[in-house]
Amino acid sequence: MDAFLIIISSMAAAGLLFIFLFKVKKKTKVTTVHVEPIHASYRQMLSEQVPFYQQLDETRKKEFENRVQRFLSQTKITGVNTIVEDLDKVLIAASAVIPIFNFPGWEYIHLHEVLLYPDSFNHEFEQQGSRRDVLGMVGSGALNHVMILSQHQLRQAFINKTGKENTAIHEFVHLVDKTDGDIDGIPAFILEKKYIQPWLQLMQHEIRLIDENKSDIDPYGATNEAEFFAVVSEYFFERPELLKEKHPKLYELLVKIFCKQSEA
Repeated sequence: MDAFLIIISSMAAAGLLFIFLFKVKKKTKVTTVHVEPIHASYRQMLSEQVPFYQQLDETRKKEFENRVQRFLSQTKITGVNTIVEDLDKVLIAASAVIPIFNFPGWEYIHLHEVLLYPDSFNHEFEQQGSRRDVLGMVGSGALNHVMILSQHQLRQAFINKTGKENTAIHEFVHLVDKTDGDIDGIPAFILEKKYIQPWLQLMQHEIRLIDENKSDIDPYGATNEAEFFAVVSEYFFERPELLKEKHPKLYELLVKIFCKQSEA
């Protein structure tokens, strides 16, 4: 009899636990966050300044605008010895959206703030003195969840329509790379496993060509695999046709990484 009562009591407790968990689950259900439509002036800036946006059809432009607005609603942008203007906000948000545009719902959940410096800085974050050769950085340690960008370089990247460099895109690609836990040039979170080895082999081959001065890829890409991935991603988004012409294998693997439709 006692055993029977124990069984009944256990079943009742399990039932109560199920009800409790069900209620908690319902209460903690993620709700869709309402984002206000993008301001007309921001849309105009995208139309004038961002080639990636210009090439989208109207439906995709609307989606891009929504992603920009959502990024701005979730990420603080702070000027350090400079004033953050609306143009800066739009260009930072566009740079964030471009690498992850083909991944619906992707958000930079570990990025809380972007610090905007007027120009280059050094590795101690000093804006005066020598060795100020840093244009962008993903923070770590005390600056974890923070990105630092040069305001001048941010704007120049979008002014120069023939360049292959874009520091802001470069830094956001580092964050994409970091999604699997490491900034190592292997975006394992989004790259199918069967392509990882070919990607590694191609990276090493291209880095050797850079070192031998036989490549048009920015020499900074030869620093290590992480920087190579960020550098060629800049090239991919800034000058896709040129990359396809000069580095077809690299182009095709970047298409697979970023889920971009390959052109015929």
